[in-house]
Amino acid sequence: MSQTAKRSIEIDFLRGYALIAIALDHIPSSVLSHVMLHNFAFCDSAEVFVFVSGYVSAASWLGLAARRGTDAANRRFWRRGREIYAAYLCTAALMLLSGAAAMLLRVDSPLVTDSGIARFVAHPVTMLANVALFRDQPYLAGVLPMYVALVLALPFVMPVARRSPDLALMGSFGIWFASCWLVRYLPAAPGAIWPFNPFAWQAMFMLGLLCRLYPVSQAFQVSLTGRAITIVAIAIVVGFAVIRLWVEVEPQPGYMKQNLASLRIVSFGAVAWLVAQAVRLGWVRYLAERLPGMVTVGQQALVCFVGGAVASNVVDTLLRALHLTTYFPARLAGDLLAIAALLTLAGGARWLKTPRSRSVALT
Repeated sequence: MSQTAKRSIEIDFLRGYALIAIALDHIPSSVLSHVMLHNFAFCDSAEVFVFVSGYVSAASWLGLAARRGTDAANRRFWRRGREIYAAYLCTAALMLLSGAAAMLLRVDSPLVTDSGIARFVAHPVTMLANVALFRDQPYLAGVLPMYVALVLALPFVMPVARRSPDLALMGSFGIWFASCWLVRYLPAAPGAIWPFNPFAWQAMFMLGLLCRLYPVSQAFQVSLTGRAITIVAIAIVVGFAVIRLWVEVEPQPGYMKQNLASLRIVSFGAVAWLVAQAVRLGWVRYLAERLPGMVTVGQQALVCFVGGAVASNVVDTLLRALHLTTYFPARLAGDLLAIAALLTLAGGARWLKTPRSRSVALT
């Protein structure tokens, strides 16, 4: 595969799945979240999203560098960092508004605490300053500061990864190994944390980036070694699924996700290898071609992340306000409403980004 080849429909489909899963996973009474990845593995849609983002970022940088030069590619990613920062501020504001709505409706919801609305009411100027400086990250906005750091670092990482992938991988996992100590140097207000430690999660981003630069050949995947890896991956996935479904009764501690625990990396690696086999066999493309809406969600990732965060809060607040959190049809309807909101938002964002199609529609 050429290093400058375009990103694939399979990648957009997988990122779309991750964004929809993130929205559903943050609806506590969701029905469909019970069939999402985190119920069967020691990883979840966050790993999928960050890995695929690394893959797509590398593909985008390579394409721009091939057409307009490395300087233009670097400038585009520095602008992208500013765009993600703006999306972070927008998400943080929407989370505060969601918390305020839940509080005004007198809804018994963790959103009132997690959104940070109480801190905002008590100290609005301090809260806004802390949010702007990443010192305080309201509920569901916390993944974006980490993403800002990864995107801004990409222009410095890509030359190293292209010249010496071994050095890039070793350096990345060296930082990951030290991430539990490095996290204390991140800006944080008293009592606040970074939900996603960028020193740890950069390793997942780097894995996606390197997989784009140096894809595993189909010949290797079907070789004896590749088949042996597939058997091991199946054993890991099945074993972890048994533990998650029938042995483990308590959820993983939050710090394991914050610092990307090694168990999560192993679990994701096994799942990712099996997904790669499904891609090779054409199964993922088959699904993508029949679910184009999910592909569109993946293509409009940033706006859909923000919209998904709001949709999950709105659905959860409505279900709680109407006392329907234990009513199966209402819970399922809430899931479908969140998915419909994401599909509609993605379709609208794509339409707005195609001026020619829009001008034709308006004539």
